[in-house]
Amino acid sequence: MSVLSLRLPDSLHRKIREIAASEGISLNQFIATPVAEKTSALLTEDYLAARAARGNREAYLAALDLVPDVEPAPEDRL
Repeated sequence: MSVLSLRLPDSLHRKIREIAASEGISLNQFIATPVAEKTSALLTEDYLAARAARGNREAYLAALDLVPDVEPAPEDRL
């Protein structure tokens, strides 16, 4: 595990310490959770952008042409 020194205004530090205590988690866990969520969101965005760059519209349309043209099942109707 790594150590990170983080400077926060005293008022913010006090508030997040109170919230973490009321949630029954450590201050480290309170701070690490949103950092992990943001990291995941950014990595997902990069992953989707890379997948989109590999996309092929002609292949997509060819795959759609293979789908039968039938009415949806009653439970799938809007």
